[in-house]
Amino acid sequence: MEKNGSIFIKLGQHLSSLNYLLPSEWCDTFIPLQDKCPVSAFSSIEAMVFKDTGKKLDDYFETFERSPIGAASLAQVHIATLKSTGEKVAVKVQHPALDEWSKLDLALTRFSFATLKRFFPEYDLTWLSEEMEISLPQELDFRQEGRNALRAKAYFAKHTSLPLVIPDVYWAQRRILVMEYVTGHRPDDLDFLDSNGIDRDEVSAALSRIFNEMIFGADAPLHCDPHGGNLAIRINPNKRKPRNFDIILYDHGLYRDIPLDIRRAYAHLWLAVLDTDEDRMRKYAYQVAGIKDDEFPLFASAITGRDYTVVKSSVVKGRNTSEKQAISDALGDGLLEQLVQLLGKVPRVILLILKTNDLTRSLDENLHTSQGPIPTFLILARYASRAVYEESVEAIHGSLLWPGNALSYLKALLSYGGVVGKLRVYEVYLSARRRLGLRTEMS
Repeated sequence: MEKNGSIFIKLGQHLSSLNYLLPSEWCDTFIPLQDKCPVSAFSSIEAMVFKDTGKKLDDYFETFERSPIGAASLAQVHIATLKSTGEKVAVKVQHPALDEWSKLDLALTRFSFATLKRFFPEYDLTWLSEEMEISLPQELDFRQEGRNALRAKAYFAKHTSLPLVIPDVYWAQRRILVMEYVTGHRPDDLDFLDSNGIDRDEVSAALSRIFNEMIFGADAPLHCDPHGGNLAIRINPNKRKPRNFDIILYDHGLYRDIPLDIRRAYAHLWLAVLDTDEDRMRKYAYQVAGIKDDEFPLFASAITGRDYTVVKSSVVKGRNTSEKQAISDALGDGLLEQLVQLLGKVPRVILLILKTNDLTRSLDENLHTSQGPIPTFLILARYASRAVYEESVEAIHGSLLWPGNALSYLKALLSYGGVVGKLRVYEVYLSARRRLGLRTEMS
């Protein structure tokens, strides 16, 4: 895949994120593709800019570093200085060869998965090529990426408690994107975090709040590719330790809007999972993705990344080695083909939510926090409860002066307030344990 270039590297990166679908050994094999990406020659970049804009790089930039600071499967980023203002900027340029080869590469990908299905019908991955044919054209249009970034920036401007920074977009062409230059360190750079007094647990909590807001927030845009290379942590000297940091979010090419009914059913589903209420889990799994009873155990494992026996007891427990091995063994014993068939049936937006969930889960595990997964589930419960509360309030029609409406509103408020109150008490308890240096992870 690395030798075949951009589209195939993108496919490998996507496969590396399918921990809910593929054995860990397979996903780990593709992980290097997140960093080993081609670098296009500077001369080809110059020629592309002139072809697309009719102007030379020198017409736009006072300086333009010939070597990129980073390269991804579809593009690379250079540091430059704007000629008009003298401001230092990041310039994202698409690999020029993609215009010539992307359609052929997509056709080859489609043919490969169709051939696989023909000879091994139990491994029908054609939905993966279909998703790439929808998402890739969007990712290849940097004007759309610019719009996504500005929309997300505007949305989170209303959520000032979240330490999220999205670089501003100055201008965009189809294959060129000029952005504010904002830099930091990868979230798994633990030496950087520790040496600057940045609490790993706080970073984990902030990441969880940001992406739960994207999943459960009303009209929130969902960033569907939050791997470690698309995030950075920077020191914020205006904040006190241990929350003296900002989280920078890059690469806004792949976004989705979650339909309101799916968003709310998904909130109900997660609350049922956290309550270990199997009847409610099955009910909302059907509403979310049309999952039947015989398919439910497999789907429950896919959305949680946990063995079904754990889902039925408590997903809040930390994942141990034996559980990971049990899942890997089950995939090797025929569960994989069932899972492939199942995921081919669910709405495509659910696949992207699963991908986002798994990537954020991986980010959290790589932080090696002192609290384990418990705080992230508490945060998830808070955001899911809010979505359910908003649904209950919207269902009230007419004036709250009517006794029935007032009672319904009070019931919704007390239910939401009760959940938030319980979560807050437990968060204070966990915070106290952390300050005392006590680990809380359950095994």
